[in-house]
Amino acid sequence: MTAITSSARPLAPARPWLLRPPGVYRPQDDTWFLATALRASGMAPGAKVLDLCTGTGALALTAAAGGAGAVTAVDISRRALAAVWANARLRRLPVRPVRGSLAEAARRGPYDVVLANPPYVPCPIPASGAARAWDAGPDGRVVLSPVCSEAPSLVAPGGYLLLVHSTVAGVDQSLDELRAAGMTAAVVASRFIPFGPVMRKRAEFLEAAGLITAGQRLEELVVIRADRP
Repeated sequence: MTAITSSARPLAPARPWLLRPPGVYRPQDDTWFLATALRASGMAPGAKVLDLCTGTGALALTAAAGGAGAVTAVDISRRALAAVWANARLRRLPVRPVRGSLAEAARRGPYDVVLANPPYVPCPIPASGAARAWDAGPDGRVVLSPVCSEAPSLVAPGGYLLLVHSTVAGVDQSLDELRAAGMTAAVVASRFIPFGPVMRKRAEFLEAAGLITAGQRLEELVVIRADRP
């Protein structure tokens, strides 16, 4: 595994233009950080790849352009899937958009590589509308925990999951859940970035919940790699 060093500077990997209809999650620093980790992960040519919670399909396109044989891009948003279809078609890349949840993704697996940038921002109320792309319950784990627990149903033997999220959502808990599920898991990359718009608006709640310190306006992103023996 190749570790990616930490920094407080903004991330600056290649950020291609992507069609993004209103209401579809705009790729952020976490998206491009995971894309960088994918490029460093040693993905085998022809790999079968899943991009879970795909949004515009940025990660699915990265995998396809990097030599994946078949890429499935899963999301619950019809608008997101329309964006994936258009973005892949414009680039003539083998990406298949599929509407569904974790269960539907597992039904179509297993996969050699699973990419996941799920919602993970703690929120005091249930997510609705476009906010479903980032809001994830009071502890940020409404989607994270199921992904970790069900990882073996997604990943083929010898394959791996790359999962990105903020430390405010509990990195140790992700590692514990992945290991309890039988995966070999470790943080392979981390990076400090300034709060984006959602985190800035949520700062007072995060402070009150003890998830950040008073006045904190930097968050640490991590990429976890979980291999299935």
